Amino acid sequence: MIRFKPSFTMSYKCNISTLIQWLSLAYLIRNAFASVISTGNFNDDFYITWSANHINTSADGHSRSLKLDQDSGSSFASNDMFLFGEIDMQIKLVPGYSAGTVVAFYLTSDQPNRDEIDFEFLGNVTGQPYILQTNIYADGFDNREERIYLWFDPTEDFHTYSILWNLHQIVFMVDWVPIRLYRNHEDKGVAFPMWQPMSLKVSLWSGNSWATRGGRDKVDWSKGPFIASFRNYRIDACVWKGNPIFCRAESSTNWWNNPRFSSLTWSQRRLFKWVRKYHLIYDYCQDSTRFQGQLPRECSLPKY
Repeated sequence: MIRFKPSFTMSYKCNISTLIQWLSLAYLIRNAFASVISTGNFNDDFYITWSANHINTSADGHSRSLKLDQDSGSSFASNDMFLFGEIDMQIKLVPGYSAGTVVAFYLTSDQPNRDEIDFEFLGNVTGQPYILQTNIYADGFDNREERIYLWFDPTEDFHTYSILWNLHQIVFMVDWVPIRLYRNHEDKGVAFPMWQPMSLKVSLWSGNSWATRGGRDKVDWSKGPFIASFRNYRIDACVWKGNPIFCRAESSTNWWNNPRFSSLTWSQRRLFKWVRKYHLIYDYCQDSTRFQGQLPRECSLPKY
């Protein structure tokens, strides 16, 4: 079992827990009035892209699992492509020994100069915490990884992982807690995903060469098959129909482009700072060695 040993006081923990509960309630209320594209059926909204015999979908289509074994991994992708919106997915990760495995939940344009917004869950040896890696490709350039330890065991139950993508910012959230921000600083010469529609993809595969301790801990196939589970996804996004102007417009349908979602609220900022202080383990903007002293331009610009 993963044990989390915080270095802050019990009263502070209670305040953070209350804030998370309040934020979750606020999102539930907001979502009740949003124009949702789909809350629904994996069979209707996705197609299988890799190894159908390694994918199991419930009879009602509302839950799905992916399997990785020595023969194959597995993946599926959305039928539609999107330009801005919010996408939520409840995920329960591979339990036990999961070293070398990667569960990916991401948006991608699949172009040579692709845009991409990634959640990648990096497995570990039994008893060691999962690492959640996020990454962003903008106009074909990546090298924007951040990594955190989660404040719970993501293999014991389902948790909600969300991407909010609008004209102003990209926000990665875990149970509505913002864990990462990427601001639109195009006016300052920083690439930002603005024009390319992206499909939603989910996969489970072997990242033996890099996923766990830089590839030192490998997949132990004797402990397989490895199973990750998904349910209760929600897609509230602009479906791509060939006209970016429609998706970039402010309207009641495109609620995510409303100015009120151009930055974090006070409570979101407090939680974001909490994640950065206690759970962040790697930030590309702090890795001057990797970039030979020339950090990417956005590293010196405000996040909100």
